[in-house]
Amino acid sequence: MPQPTPIPAPTPAQTLTQLRAGHLRGTTRLDLRGCQLTELPTEVLALADTLEVLDVSNNALHTLPDGLARLSKLHTLFASNNRFNTLPTVVGRLPALDTMGFKANQIAEVPAQALAPTLRWLILTDNRIAALPATLTDCIRLQKLMLAGNRLSQLPRGMGRLQRLELLRLSANHFEHIGQALPDDLLALPQLAWLAHAGNPFSAAHEWHAHTLATARTIPWAELQVQALLGEGASGHIHAARWQPAGQAAQNVALKLFKGAVTSDGLPRSEMAATLAAGQHPHLVGVLGLLTDHPHGTQGLVMPRLAAHWAPLASPPSMASCSRDVYRADLRLPAAQAIAIGQAATAALQHLHAQGLQHGDLYAHNLLVDGQGNALLSDLGAASMLPADDASRTKALQALDHRALRILLQELAQHGDAPATPQQ
Repeated sequence: MPQPTPIPAPTPAQTLTQLRAGHLRGTTRLDLRGCQLTELPTEVLALADTLEVLDVSNNALHTLPDGLARLSKLHTLFASNNRFNTLPTVVGRLPALDTMGFKANQIAEVPAQALAPTLRWLILTDNRIAALPATLTDCIRLQKLMLAGNRLSQLPRGMGRLQRLELLRLSANHFEHIGQALPDDLLALPQLAWLAHAGNPFSAAHEWHAHTLATARTIPWAELQVQALLGEGASGHIHAARWQPAGQAAQNVALKLFKGAVTSDGLPRSEMAATLAAGQHPHLVGVLGLLTDHPHGTQGLVMPRLAAHWAPLASPPSMASCSRDVYRADLRLPAAQAIAIGQAATAALQHLHAQGLQHGDLYAHNLLVDGQGNALLSDLGAASMLPADDASRTKALQALDHRALRILLQELAQHGDAPATPQQ
């Protein structure tokens, strides 16, 4: 029996037309991305009793109306890639706000009143923020805090109040000293497991001290034939490619092209430095060289290409899971495979620590598996150099990675036919 043709979802432009015609009464989700908005349509406020999710990213907004606070059920608000200079104070009065993203605006000021104490996930990546208000530490529900690519030189006092914080991105800011970015009470948080802090003044020189563009192997764009898109991560797109080195046989490779100057994890430069510093290991994907001479100046890494049957163990966290990966509901791993994957992740992490690196993003979605128990740790986009001259902080940062590893091993046990914890 033929299957019915699925009805395509309306485009944001079609949604805007329906909204203005009064046809969306009672709706709970509203997608107005890329509608060339310079102000929020007043019709949005008429949804005060029902609207739960609002996405107005990729517009030209610079303010939000005070009436937005009447949206009593709004729990998710995305307003990235707009023209905000100040985080609107009205968002701090949204009574149910859980998740908020103002990535890639021009925000220089975050008023104390703009941070709702109900927040669980806050994204302020790639702005111009030099200071955060003390009210940040009132957001005691925070699990994920994304601050990479700003101008922060210190954090508010009392970060130790954020006892539920699990993931923190501080890369590519203006922290001159490690103690400003990583105070003791922050590193002592009981659930913090994923932390990135590369690309700050206190670490930038060390990142490229031993591994520079001058000494790394470079691969010119002209030697590459780019093929199909293989996947996409937080920092870039990965393509299949054919590499033809001068005077050598051609080979299949994977090419990672970085999305821009700043990613949610930090700087492409920091990721390239970490990848080079990591070197080779049986349970790391590894790297062949750095891309040069891209016609648009795009930065990239050339890596070995894995066979098609290699795939991520899980999908990245969803809006609902927040800080936990999403596994296939029917995933069951034979005990031997689950144990082998856990052992591979453990060995890769031990190698990174021995090389002076913190992974910062040890997740199942960054583990590639082949269905036979073999596993490779990938994506060093959140990796940071361990402070060689600060033993106590090095130990604390390694402990965060080990906390992430324990979570991964617990997830393997949940999806395995037997407990999957390897000998450590």
